[in-house]
Amino acid sequence: MFTANQTRSVQKPIQESPVVSRIGLRHGYCRLCHAPLSMTFIDLGMSPLCESFLPADQIDQMEPYFPLHALVCGGCFLVQLKEYVKPEHIFTEYAYFSSYSTSWVEHAHRYCQMISSRFGLGPKSQVFEIASNDGYLLQHFQQFGVPVLGIEPAANVAEAARSKNVPTLVEFFGLNLARRLVLEGRRADLVIGNNVLAQVPDINDFTAGMAHLLAAQGVITLEFPHLERLISENQFDTIYHEHFSYFSLVAVDRLARKHDLRLFDVEQLPTHGGSLRVYLCHADSRHMTSPSVNALLAHERAIGFENIDSYARFAAGVHRTKRQLLSFLIECKEKGGKICGYGAPGKGNTLLNYCGIGSDFLDFTVDRNPYKHGRYTPGMHIPIHPVSAIDEVRPEYLLILPWNLKKEIVEQMRHVGAWGCKLVVPIPSVEVIDPGGPAS
Repeated sequence: MFTANQTRSVQKPIQESPVVSRIGLRHGYCRLCHAPLSMTFIDLGMSPLCESFLPADQIDQMEPYFPLHALVCGGCFLVQLKEYVKPEHIFTEYAYFSSYSTSWVEHAHRYCQMISSRFGLGPKSQVFEIASNDGYLLQHFQQFGVPVLGIEPAANVAEAARSKNVPTLVEFFGLNLARRLVLEGRRADLVIGNNVLAQVPDINDFTAGMAHLLAAQGVITLEFPHLERLISENQFDTIYHEHFSYFSLVAVDRLARKHDLRLFDVEQLPTHGGSLRVYLCHADSRHMTSPSVNALLAHERAIGFENIDSYARFAAGVHRTKRQLLSFLIECKEKGGKICGYGAPGKGNTLLNYCGIGSDFLDFTVDRNPYKHGRYTPGMHIPIHPVSAIDEVRPEYLLILPWNLKKEIVEQMRHVGAWGCKLVVPIPSVEVIDPGGPAS
């Protein structure tokens, strides 16, 4: 077992390139290695912020759109968007509450059990979660008596965490906050970051903060969608302004080494369409490096993740999926079919805006999150209703926008098969599911 009392006596200064500034990060320099960016990964046109759900009194007003143009760095091979919008604008009030996904909460519960057992966490340990959302994960450490602290910039979401008795700071995480916490005598035995690394424009400051906060034998675990799955399964809708970067293990390894951290284990997960969970420690830590790390790094190099030309092939499949989905929806509407959406996730708004799918195709969409009810999707302005609206309208088709939760949604909506409704999954290509049959 290790505790937060095991600290590093020397902290190395962070060396930054002169081009690294907030302006540099917004205007064409790689946010990891600071090389100029020029290679296109995919250009999805202009799009609004995907979590900016509009109340009814705003849908007749000007709505800001920004380029959704993903680039890849020829130096470190990080796929990324330019920083068009400050994180403070996106995340100060946030529409995403993790607890509304039953399967995601269960995933978090299993993680807490595993990590507590593997690293001997107990009452003398200190666990920090960055972007802790509504306490969906940290709440599970309570049964083990492990002290926790959530760090969450969205005040409305943090309040939900506090209602679960999860102590939460309403702040953005970075090196300055880490230094303040260390001055208060806090060191992290475990730092958790689930689906946050992609949402950080200054990943060097973020990673430097984690390294500074980490106890001598502490562990960082990060989960993020795997770039390999994004490419191989055509998951272009996971690209949106709130996600500044898209990670391979090759890129994460480079990021870790830059901040004197070592990648010592990696797991491949089914969550969010295929994710990685990486384990980081200080470079001189006693944690042994798993063979899985070098195996996956070698695999990524073999499939071309260190060859800039490999990234140029993604766009053709995206264009093909757009044509296929629109052809399917047009055919349904020409036959008089009624189509509604299921879910209002961020990824769904990339799909809807890129494909130009508005209320002429979808009468409305539904969501389990009451925060979104009565609002409209950004850009396409599709109304969002409670899930009960599906039973009232009885559409012929439901377009599943959070396709990563396909199994969970099919189970929830099996009853719609009673009136002949079919479920449509758009990614990686159009799939029509009879909810009366087994979930695939």
